[in-house]
Amino acid sequence: MTEETNKNGPDADAAEAYATEAQEDQAQAEAATEGEGDALDALRAENADLRDRFLRLAADMDNLRRRTDREIKDAKSYAVTGFARDMLSVSDNLRRAIETLPEEARTGADAAVTALIEGVEMTERGMLSTLERHGIRKIEPVGQKFDPNFHQAMFEVPNPDVANNTVVQVVQAGYAIGERVLRPAMVGVAKGGPKAEAEDAAKA
Repeated sequence: MTEETNKNGPDADAAEAYATEAQEDQAQAEAATEGEGDALDALRAENADLRDRFLRLAADMDNLRRRTDREIKDAKSYAVTGFARDMLSVSDNLRRAIETLPEEARTGADAAVTALIEGVEMTERGMLSTLERHGIRKIEPVGQKFDPNFHQAMFEVPNPDVANNTVVQVVQAGYAIGERVLRPAMVGVAKGGPKAEAEDAAKA
């Protein structure tokens, strides 16, 4: 057998066929590996997207829970606002009734009048106590710096010994419910004294 015969014989054809098949198998394996990589990347991307959606949903649910809790708390705290505001006029009238009678008249009053005055004072104290149990507190502004959120200035009082814009007199008591002002205190503020900011800076 010649060399040419060996190259072109049946063995050569089989080797070439085997090599071609091997190349096709390798190409298919590479394609399958590449396909698996693409599928894995797609799964990872989908997993990241689902995780992001879950975290967003969890955050939204947490915000909703907090907002709902706050609204429920506010509803409980401020449910009596309208009623309490109406009751303040009753408290004002009780205070006016007490202040109408001069101190000397009270001192010389007979037992019946004294009992009547004490009854009115007890009624006023009972009403204020009831309001406090429902979160309604009286604003005590005397000596404090004027705050337009809680006080309503009615007039100025010249007083060089008191820091400027300090509340020195209360015309009508103010009340707050929770963190809200139910009724601002009507007050008189000092004028002519040193500025509060300067005093605060000096203290610091």
